[in-house]
Amino acid sequence: MAKSQWSFKTAVEISAALAAKQVSAVELAQDAIGRIERHDAKINAVCVRDFDRALAAARTADEARARGEQKPLLGMPMTVKESYNIAGLPTTWGIPEQKNFTPTEDALSVARVKDAGAVILGKTNVPLVLGDWQSYNEIYGTTNNPYDLGRTPGGSSGGSSAALAAGYGPLSLGSDIGGSLRVPAFHCGIYAHKPTYALAPSRGHVPPPLPSLPFNRDLSVIGPMARGAADLALLLDTITGPDPLEDGKAYRLELPAPRHTRLQDFRVLVIDTDPVMPTDSVVRGSIEKLAANLARAGVKVERQSKLLPDFAASSRLYMRILMSFLAASFAPDFYEGAKQAAAALPDSDTSLAAERLRGIALSHRDWVMADNGRTRLRAQWRELFKTFDAVICPVMPTPAYPHDHSPEQEKRRITVDGKEYVYPDQLAWPGIATLPGLPSTAIPTGLAPDGLPVGVQIVGPWLEDRTPLKLAELIEREFGGFVPPKMFDD
Repeated sequence: MAKSQWSFKTAVEISAALAAKQVSAVELAQDAIGRIERHDAKINAVCVRDFDRALAAARTADEARARGEQKPLLGMPMTVKESYNIAGLPTTWGIPEQKNFTPTEDALSVARVKDAGAVILGKTNVPLVLGDWQSYNEIYGTTNNPYDLGRTPGGSSGGSSAALAAGYGPLSLGSDIGGSLRVPAFHCGIYAHKPTYALAPSRGHVPPPLPSLPFNRDLSVIGPMARGAADLALLLDTITGPDPLEDGKAYRLELPAPRHTRLQDFRVLVIDTDPVMPTDSVVRGSIEKLAANLARAGVKVERQSKLLPDFAASSRLYMRILMSFLAASFAPDFYEGAKQAAAALPDSDTSLAAERLRGIALSHRDWVMADNGRTRLRAQWRELFKTFDAVICPVMPTPAYPHDHSPEQEKRRITVDGKEYVYPDQLAWPGIATLPGLPSTAIPTGLAPDGLPVGVQIVGPWLEDRTPLKLAELIEREFGGFVPPKMFDD
């Protein structure tokens, strides 16, 4: 079965085709299912298949459209990250002990996309407890990058990014606390949007066997992934809005319109590297090319600003707050060992690894002080966005790297222009938007000479998600976007 004309279309294009009756929801579902059956033995992106219910939902969507019904995602095939609860399907987060956990209720966001008419094909692979930029676990195995099967597709939403790149539907739902939307988008050449913190309620995106209740997951967000920039807003608008169980805690307000609708009206600060976590020549080169293109298009491009918060200081703060949150679920013996190791650190050690260790052992008093630092950081970003509309910066320091499943991440290394760096230090680039809770849109900027995708993130002002989303659309329209992987472009 050959690739159909719809296999790599965007959700916006498919929606128009469905409305014009150029294709049916059943045909779209069959095409995506055919691609999964044909290609996924090599990629291993869709770890839980739900084809029978997907085809039934597609038939229902076609019947609804025939009656004149209109919904934002009516008949749209899509995937969902394994970490979301879907009634009747396992939710494991890659935890072997939870391989048989099956929720009876959909996550709120899943219920919303179903209500909008989406056809869910299945669930996509993740790393153990979503804790890696590689997507592998004992239950479902390893997900490979469609551009090079020996390399990571990113994580923790790596199954979703690989599925999108391979043509398994135009949309997916992911999540992000340490770049888990933006990193896989970068490594697989697709689009993703990390929303403003708390914009989209995450009830039902919870590690098993915890109950599906609203609770505060500091720094963590859920968000859309797609092959086209405009598709991100389509899915984001579907999942946002307050959780009825939270009494309006999530933001009720209508997101403001983008600051500009013409490329030449944007004011952009471009950052291509930093000594805290340097980027390699390929990543820097792609950013330089984009900056030059933007300048020629009339965008006001600046390369440095005193308004930009200190990257080293904010990265250290992010490591402390992130690990303080994550350590709440650590095993008692591991937690006690980390506390002792943190106590032995000299005050002079300000490395990111040391800050991660200190974060694990953070007292509540120290966390409150760190949170005050985050408040000051947000104020700095507010000042910056009075002068700039967006900050364009790296997502990760290198394109996708070979699989490395060695157990201790602190002992792993990545190579940047011939020099080794500590693997978890890569957190610094995603953290630039995560710590202050800002929206950030990851976009592809093409392929490196070796055929691996590269891209950037566009960081925008608090609650002004539509500004980086619009800039992403304009960049895609002017300079191009997603490029299908050659080995699966059939």
